[in-house]
Amino acid sequence: MMDLRKEHIAIGINSGETASGAASGSRKSLRRHWNQLSRFQKNLVWIVLAGICIFLFFLIPYDDDGTSPSDSRVDRPLEHIQIAPFKDRHQHLNLEKIGVGGILERSFRSTDAEVKEVNLAGGKNIIDEPPAMAAEGNNNQQLLEEPKLDEPEGVGGGGEVGVGEDGAATLQIVHSEPKEVVENEENVLEENRKSGDAKDFKGPTNDRQRAVIDAFLHSWRGYKEYAWGHDNLKPISMSYSDWFGLGLTIVDSLDTMYIMDLQEEFDEARNWIDQYLRFDVNRDVNLFEVTIRVLGGLLSTYHLSGDKMFLDKALDLGQRLLPCFDSPSGIPYSDVNIETMKARPPKWSPDSSTSEVTTLQLEFRDLSRTAMNPVFENAAHKVNVKVHELEKNEGLVPIFINANTGQFRNFATISLGARADSYYEYLLKQWLQTGKKNDDFLIDDYQTAIRGVLNQLVKTTPNEKHLYIGELINGKDFKPKMDHLTCYLPGTLLLGHKNGMPKSHLKLANDLLETCYQTYMKQPTQLAPEISYFNLNGESESDIYVKTNDAHNLLRPEFVESLYYFYAITGNKTYQDMGWTIFEAFNKYTKVKNGYTSIGNVKNPLNTRPRDMMESFWLGETLKYFYLLFSDDRNEIDLDKYVFNSEAHPLPVRDN
Repeated sequence: MMDLRKEHIAIGINSGETASGAASGSRKSLRRHWNQLSRFQKNLVWIVLAGICIFLFFLIPYDDDGTSPSDSRVDRPLEHIQIAPFKDRHQHLNLEKIGVGGILERSFRSTDAEVKEVNLAGGKNIIDEPPAMAAEGNNNQQLLEEPKLDEPEGVGGGGEVGVGEDGAATLQIVHSEPKEVVENEENVLEENRKSGDAKDFKGPTNDRQRAVIDAFLHSWRGYKEYAWGHDNLKPISMSYSDWFGLGLTIVDSLDTMYIMDLQEEFDEARNWIDQYLRFDVNRDVNLFEVTIRVLGGLLSTYHLSGDKMFLDKALDLGQRLLPCFDSPSGIPYSDVNIETMKARPPKWSPDSSTSEVTTLQLEFRDLSRTAMNPVFENAAHKVNVKVHELEKNEGLVPIFINANTGQFRNFATISLGARADSYYEYLLKQWLQTGKKNDDFLIDDYQTAIRGVLNQLVKTTPNEKHLYIGELINGKDFKPKMDHLTCYLPGTLLLGHKNGMPKSHLKLANDLLETCYQTYMKQPTQLAPEISYFNLNGESESDIYVKTNDAHNLLRPEFVESLYYFYAITGNKTYQDMGWTIFEAFNKYTKVKNGYTSIGNVKNPLNTRPRDMMESFWLGETLKYFYLLFSDDRNEIDLDKYVFNSEAHPLPVRDN
């Protein structure tokens, strides 16, 4: 149990005099001054000191077992001051690094009530802050109006100045309703889970789900042993790959583990996030990838678990991503240094991918609504407005856009695959996220775009009648090429039809789902390639064929995602059987000793050419969708209450 006295932080009363300096004075001098006092003066001093002790004794509330509320947080840095209550015990502020005479930085976050203390003299805390936690919450902007801090005793109305062991004054801010004491790490985790509205998952209920969990645990063990804290596992070379250095696999997997009820693995991941995930590091990150994987993963896990630590981290990250939106046009830059908070276009081009700038809104809106700070949503929604106003080809957009001019690149490819796919996905999902408003231009843009797809991009092969979605090269020339990424669209179309979109969307969803399935079944490995080509005018003997350079499989989730939507919405178990066939193929051709690996050739079962890479989305998306697809309860995640972001992180639907 932590000693309460160790949490006190010194406040120098006399300017220019330290506690240690006072202690170095002559003991004889102090005794001489005391002896010079009259008996009446000595008695008066003793009475005052006794009164202070009695006052402090009754001021500090104790739990039933006689322990102080300050003991409810073990091994936490004393870097915050908690002020509560204002209106009620659920509304409070969290201030960091405040010093009288010069406020270094303010940060307001929604977090659990804790007993915190502040160094009003601007000195160092007595207990040093662990390096892994030093950056937590830095640079967060205020979420609520700042209180006045002119007088220490006015802070929150719940403070008391006392005298510490070294003779220096200390200020303790005590919450009026202390929490139950937590004495060990397991209880801390359980207490954190109870701090919000946690959703309960019962774990696997059938053999197929248990097989998916086995695949997850096999992947997790390899990652934990050879790549812990790094972005991706390289399972064959037993090493790791870092993209942003943010532990992508851990963050991406959080809600998967929570949904699978893998409590032990979730707890160890949570501990790493709490202690070691820092954003005040000098590195450039991609706005889109970090938003959908890290910000989305933290927010989703917060909503499912109720643990506010994840929200704290999300707020810190969101603040560091905001400079991307400070461009001449309002179209965000693609990259940002999360320490210096300086944003820039991609190094390889002056343009950003259209999907990168239009696949941020679900996460930034959720961050604003959850933290009650509109700055994130406002920045992202301005991109919606800007893109809405640009000229399009029947709702279809080029795959590149310039952050400086705010214009699409002339004669750029139009595709529903790479660099544009999730633009269309987020038009529908934002509309769902905000309560399906009738006057929302987002759903109008979505319906217009699907009409454009049907009119310009949909073709059917001449022999086997496979419907597919091609591309417009230079914005006009049709090419019978479809990325595996496009196989997200059947599920999105069905989700739209469930929420009132026309029957033409349903037919397109059914036909395209079958074609995506055939891209798997026509390969000897029964795994789909990254890109498939289709017979347009009889130029190929096969209606679906694969070029050598496009024959790789990266463990992608898009088709499994669509199968999940079809099962969850229709209840038809045929989609489970289709998914099981693909899951078994993954097990047969991509499972290796220390995890799962992408492969270079789906066309040859005897020479799949393993690529030694397990992307974070294998655990964050693919296995999550498999698990939900095989669930006996197709409403395990209620699609009327949650909307999945592009990285399969469920976020709550709002009423408006």
